[in-house]
Amino acid sequence: MYEGAVQDLIDELGRLPGVGPKSAQRIAFHLLAAEDTDVERLAAVLIRVKNEVKFCTICGNVSEADICRICDDPRRDLTIICVVEEPKDVVAVERTREFRGRYHVLGGAISPIDGVGPDDLRIRELLGRLRDGVVTELILATDPNLEGEATATYLARMLSPMGLTVTRLASGLPVGGDLEYADEVTLGRAFSGRRRVE
Repeated sequence: MYEGAVQDLIDELGRLPGVGPKSAQRIAFHLLAAEDTDVERLAAVLIRVKNEVKFCTICGNVSEADICRICDDPRRDLTIICVVEEPKDVVAVERTREFRGRYHVLGGAISPIDGVGPDDLRIRELLGRLRDGVVTELILATDPNLEGEATATYLARMLSPMGLTVTRLASGLPVGGDLEYADEVTLGRAFSGRRRVE
């Protein structure tokens, strides 16, 4: 629709996850109207991220060093690993301040429709971390969707012979939610995951 560099910018922005054609157009025109220094700062940060950020050699989380700050923290509990799909999930769990163990980032979830199988994830690296027998519990914190459930089920079946305690995050009704708006699966999980009130 537009010519040259403007259309190229819109096309590239539209390739980002969650950015549709209209959002890409809005962002492109925002950047065109922005101060040169703002756009240069954005470009510099994008280049810096690509050049400096890598994945932790232990857990797969994003890091500017070979080992991320969580794996490098001696105060973390070495006996518990929380398995998540993406680095953004580490941030979500850390915000709760409930977990003091370490993480393992799979790099996605099993999704046959998207051509992602177990060999495409960091499962081999997870098994390597479990070999020394230090880890006693594995928390499966994959997303509560079809792909996350498939991944959690696959891991649970694979790891059950190792004698580890394998747990799954509870799922159910959100705080502040109304029962009438809950879907059947969420409500069903809330019932099956109920616990004693003390």
